[in-house]
Amino acid sequence: MADEVVLRFDEVSFEYTYNKPILDEASFSVRRGSKITLMGQNGAGKSTLFGLIQGLQKPKEGKISLAAGATIGAARQTMERVDLILSLEEYFAKAFSPVPANLKSRVSKVMEAVNLNIPLDRKVGDLSGGQQARLLLAFALIQNPDILLLDEPTNNLDQAGIDHLIQFLVMYDKTVLVISHDADFLNCFTDGVIYLDVFTHKIETYVGDYYSVVEEIAKRIEREAMRNARAEKEIKDRKEKVNFFANKGGKMRKLAKKLREETEELEENKVEVRKEDKTIKSFNIPDQNVIGEVVIINSVKVIHNHEPVKKKVNLALRKKMHLLVSGPNGVGKSTFLRSLVSDKNEGAKILTGTRIGYYSQDFSTLNFEETVFDSLKSALLEDGGVSIEQMRAIAAGFLITGDLMANKVGDLSEGQKGLLSFARLVLMQPGLLILDEPTNHINFRHIPIIAEAINNYEGAMILVSHMPDFVKQIRIDEYLDLGKI
Repeated sequence: MADEVVLRFDEVSFEYTYNKPILDEASFSVRRGSKITLMGQNGAGKSTLFGLIQGLQKPKEGKISLAAGATIGAARQTMERVDLILSLEEYFAKAFSPVPANLKSRVSKVMEAVNLNIPLDRKVGDLSGGQQARLLLAFALIQNPDILLLDEPTNNLDQAGIDHLIQFLVMYDKTVLVISHDADFLNCFTDGVIYLDVFTHKIETYVGDYYSVVEEIAKRIEREAMRNARAEKEIKDRKEKVNFFANKGGKMRKLAKKLREETEELEENKVEVRKEDKTIKSFNIPDQNVIGEVVIINSVKVIHNHEPVKKKVNLALRKKMHLLVSGPNGVGKSTFLRSLVSDKNEGAKILTGTRIGYYSQDFSTLNFEETVFDSLKSALLEDGGVSIEQMRAIAAGFLITGDLMANKVGDLSEGQKGLLSFARLVLMQPGLLILDEPTNHINFRHIPIIAEAINNYEGAMILVSHMPDFVKQIRIDEYLDLGKI
């Protein structure tokens, strides 16, 4: 039974728009009970593959087969905005038709599985990012699926949440397919990798834990590059001989023809060496050059037993000062940051005239109905000295290229929304930078470049991040641990 194939792709091709393929004759199979990582560059189609498995998209060609009676449950990357007004009980009820009589006991079991203890009458929108991440997983689990699809499940989770998720996945006896940029997390439970190549649109399968597969892919790229280097040298030599013999006439011309045919065959047999992701360009976020105390924090509300409790603090940030806000999931970190940029800010005072650059983990600062071009243009300062041409060049540095400019912001991938948010911060030139989990959804290749830019930011900054390796790269001057005040 364990060796049974639960999911199979047979020569599946898929494209969103004519002549822009995502998958080209992709074939692979997944055995029941296996834990598989879905790997590939930005835009390779990892989330699209999940959509095809769920039947949300239909292949252009080929066949997708599930084992008889196999069910699928998917945990999305982010909470849909329409779900934010629902109570937890109403949210879980959406997983069923009709709603079972024992819904509450089933909810209780999955909430325990994801280590979440929240009353069922609470609104989804009242939960922290980390709590919403666990809720998305619980929603998939309550369906008790044979195949569990997890898209970036560690986003917004603190270390305790990640450890709990790893423990759950190791013990889970059904099939799991995971998309994640967190290598250490993946290595804890992965027993195979499905690799999507963004350039060839083909799929490769590998057996082994995450790190051994990454190493195998790197060695393969090296072998392919060496093989091509040898082929290129031979092609060059032969072309020189072809030119030499072709001018000799008679039998030599025949030899030149033979060599030319062999050279063409050599060129055809050159392998496509896998290209890796483009990374964003190095950038800096210009600051407004605010003089004096940019923000004074006198009190902060922390969540204790699901209720807000006001705590006194004494913090003041000037230019060049970086504050790290920490604490467990659900303690109120994001709520605190949101309060700083809202009109209802009671416990802190921001210097009048200070421009605030706010990176929200749920991208609430972005208008999803705007085009990408208009979103960038709205961040431009009237007297900031940045032209439309320069704006486009800044966006291109974040891989927001001309072909994306007319797209709606809501149609971008989560990673592209993150990069758009950073491009907007560069254009805004803020005096106070507020960053809430700025690495979520971002490809790990971009993270050192983002860390360097944040570290070099000359204005006042407040940061929340659950990634210790990222935080280590940034100068921190003040600390506020909401779990300990």
